[in-house]
Amino acid sequence: MSETAENVNLPVGTRVDNYVIDRIIGGGGFSIVYLGHVVDSGVQVVIKEYMPRKLAKRAPDGKTVRTEDEAATEKFTHGRRLFFQEASILATLKHPTIVNVINFFQANDTVYMATEYHKGMDLQAYIKRHNGNLSEKLIRKVFTRLLDGLKAIHGRDLLHLDIKPGNIYLRAHGEPLLLDFGAVHQQQQSRKYQPGQVVTLGYSPIEQSMAGGYVGPWSDIYALGATMRTCIEGVAPPPAEKRRLNDTMRPAVEAFRKHYSQGLLAAIDWATEVDPLHRPQSVDELLEAMNDPGKRDDKQQNSSMLERIANSLPWGKG
Repeated sequence: MSETAENVNLPVGTRVDNYVIDRIIGGGGFSIVYLGHVVDSGVQVVIKEYMPRKLAKRAPDGKTVRTEDEAATEKFTHGRRLFFQEASILATLKHPTIVNVINFFQANDTVYMATEYHKGMDLQAYIKRHNGNLSEKLIRKVFTRLLDGLKAIHGRDLLHLDIKPGNIYLRAHGEPLLLDFGAVHQQQQSRKYQPGQVVTLGYSPIEQSMAGGYVGPWSDIYALGATMRTCIEGVAPPPAEKRRLNDTMRPAVEAFRKHYSQGLLAAIDWATEVDPLHRPQSVDELLEAMNDPGKRDDKQQNSSMLERIANSLPWGKG
């Protein structure tokens, strides 16, 4: 029997640790996001609660989270551990474009994360409002700042692995925040490693959904390039798996050349190459290409040459 939103969400006025719930502002299948305030100061905060609706429900007290059976309990416990891991990682990532975690704690048999509150809207809503067609000035401002934050993440040997318009928040004057680090993973050095992350159609690169796919900074770069393209086109690109079989996506340098610069469009095309070897391998490479289209061509020629050399060696095709 399905539950109503009222008996899934924490009631308005509920106190959790040192915070009071004011209203629900979002969430998904695994969490609920509330606007709340600090009890003593009244400062507004965002409170994210781990609440997987398919695995758990609210107890009769209206606060405690309970699972249905032993199988659900095992999955719930694993997810709760990952949620706590997300909060602990975020708490150590201090950057102007990364959401700032104020506190994370356990209560009501689940876990919570409190972050700073900013007025604004997510990029997905902004794109929908304008039907894409965002100005190049805004795109460059938002994504140059996001790339700087992504560089800080990669500098900690971490990967976000879920960059998309819905996980980018625009504050006043278009200042972006990167949200939702629930899929964050430590970078690995082996191609045998395959993290079990969520795949978002249109934004996740091919290696993120393939068995044995080797994810790295280039994987986040694909998602960010796909997000930039969505800012222009208004819709998500075709799924990477579909593009791998039959890529009908028109290059941005052809489709949007009347309204955007060659440098920006060429960088988007490079970032969204299906083959990870043909993409920028670092944030710095993409930033350089956005400002100098010639750099993209040089890097791609070098990448293709290295690939041909590798394939010509006796072990290259094994």
